[in-house]
Amino acid sequence: MGPVTAGVLQVLALIGALAIVHVPLGNHMARVYSSSRHLRVEKWIYKGIGANPDAEMRWSAYLRGVLAFSFAGVLFLYLLQRVQGILPGSLGFDPVEPAQAFNTAASFVANTNWQSYYGEQTMGHVVQTAGLAVQNFVSAAVGMAVAVALVRGFARARTGELGNFWSDLVRGVTRVLVPLAVVGALVLVACGVIQNFSGIHEVGQFMGGSQQWNGGAVASQEAIKELGTNGGGYFNANSAHPFENPTPFTNLFEIFLILLIPVSLTRTFGVMVGSVRQGYAILAAMATIWVGFVALMTWTEFAHHEGALRIAGGAMEGKELRFGIGGSSIFAVTTTLTSTGAVDSFHSSYTGFGGGITMLGMMLGEIAPGGVGSGLYGMLIMAVIAVFIAGLMVGRTPEYLGKKIGPREIKLAAVYILITPTLVLVFTSLSMALPTPPDSMLNPGAHGFSEILYAFTSAANNNGSAFAGLNANTDWFNGTTGLAMLLGRFLPMVFVLALAGSLAAQQPVPATAGTLRTEKPMFTGLLVGAILIIVGLTYFPALALGPLAEGLA
Repeated sequence: MGPVTAGVLQVLALIGALAIVHVPLGNHMARVYSSSRHLRVEKWIYKGIGANPDAEMRWSAYLRGVLAFSFAGVLFLYLLQRVQGILPGSLGFDPVEPAQAFNTAASFVANTNWQSYYGEQTMGHVVQTAGLAVQNFVSAAVGMAVAVALVRGFARARTGELGNFWSDLVRGVTRVLVPLAVVGALVLVACGVIQNFSGIHEVGQFMGGSQQWNGGAVASQEAIKELGTNGGGYFNANSAHPFENPTPFTNLFEIFLILLIPVSLTRTFGVMVGSVRQGYAILAAMATIWVGFVALMTWTEFAHHEGALRIAGGAMEGKELRFGIGGSSIFAVTTTLTSTGAVDSFHSSYTGFGGGITMLGMMLGEIAPGGVGSGLYGMLIMAVIAVFIAGLMVGRTPEYLGKKIGPREIKLAAVYILITPTLVLVFTSLSMALPTPPDSMLNPGAHGFSEILYAFTSAANNNGSAFAGLNANTDWFNGTTGLAMLLGRFLPMVFVLALAGSLAAQQPVPATAGTLRTEKPMFTGLLVGAILIIVGLTYFPALALGPLAEGLA
C-alpha cells in the first residue's frame, strides 16, 4: 500500500468513526445542558463553592462567573509552580521562574497550553496532575459553557437569561469530559502509553553518557489534552514522543479525540435550537474547510521536487517514520484548525507552503471544527457575518434562526473577529521592531519571521503549538505571549456573551418567502467563502512576508 493511499484510508476511517458518534454524543450533550436534574456529586460541588445552580444569569453575570473562575485558576496555578520545590513528587525540580510561571498559568487557564519549557525537566508530578491536568478539564468546560450560552441566545425569546455558568461548568466536567477522558485513557494505556508516577532514572549509554527519563500519569493527561483541545504535552516532544503516542493507531485515535466534541457540538446546537438541519449546515462548513486543508497539506508535503525529498518520498524532515507524511499531515491540520496545539511532527520543518497552511488554519479562528466550545461559537459568529453579507446583497434585514441581525449584533460580531488579528499583528510587529526579541529567532529571513508570526498566531488564537526554532523562554516572549493568550481567550468571550444576551432578548420573527434558508448548501458555501475572504484580506500581507515568500523562494 502506498503512503498516499494509506493517508486517504486514515481520513476515511476518521470520518466514519466521527459519523458513528456524532448523533449520540451530540444528543447527550444537549440533554446535559438542558436538564434540570443535578447529580449527587454535582450538588456536593455546588455546596462547596457556594453556588446556586438553578439561578438564571444574564450575560453580564455569566461573564463575571467566567472571569472570576478563570482568574482564580491563573492565581492558583501560578502559586503552585512557585512552591514546587517544597511539594512532594517534585522530582527535585526547582520552583518555576516568575515569568515562565505566569506564562504557563495563563496558557493552561486560557486553554492554550503553550509551553516555553521542557515538561520532563521542569514540572513535577503534583504540578502536572493537580495543576496542569485539572486546568485541561476546567478550561475546556469553560469554552463549552460559553458556546452553550450563545446557543441559548438563539433558542430563547424575550429573556435576557442565558442559564447558569456554574451549572454549565460542572456538568461539562462531570457528565462529558471525565467519562470520555476515562475511556480515552484506558484505550491509550492498552496501546502502550505510559501511566505511572515513576521518578527519574537512567536509560542506557549513549556516546559515553546516559539519558535520563521520568515517568508520569501520561495516558490520563494525554486523553484530556486531546479531548479538551488543550495540547500541552507531558514531554517536550509532545505527541511525537513514543511515551505519549507510540503507534500509528494511537496517532489516529488522538486525532479522533481532538475532533470528537467539536464535531458533536454541532448536533447539540441543532437539537437545542430545534432544527438539526441547522447543525448539519454548520458541520458541513467545518468539514469542507477541514477536508480541503488536509488535501492541500498532504499534496504540499508529498510534492518532492528536490533530490533529497525525492529519495525520502516526500518532506520527511521533522516527521516520525512511524506516522509518515499522511498521518503527520492529518494531525498538523487537525491540531491547527482546532485550538489543540498538540504536535506529532515539527511544523517548522514542513515545506514553506505546509508551514503556511498550519498558520492559516489558526488564522481562520480555529473553527473547522475548532476548539471545544470555542469552535462552535466562533463559527456561529461567522454565520452572523455571512447572513449580514447576504442581507446587504438583497436589501433585506438579515435574520439568523429567526433573530434579526441589527446594528448592535453586527457590531458585536465585527469586534469579535477583529480582536485576534489585532493581537497577532501588533505583537508580531513589536517583536520585529524592537532590538532584542529577534535574537530569539533560530533562522534568518522569511523563516525567522514565520517563527515569530506563528508564535503570536498560536498564542492569540489559544492554539499552543510552536513553529520550533524560536527561543520563547525569555521575559519578552513569556510576558507578551501570556498577555496575548489571556486577551485572545477572554476578550472574545465578552462579545460572544453580549451577543447571546442581545439575541435572547429578541422576539423571533416568522420565516417568509424572502428569508435566507441558512440550512441549505448555498448558505454553507457563502459561509465558507466569507471565512476565507475575511481571513485572506486580514493576514495576507503577513503571510506574504513569511511562509509564502519562503515557499516561492
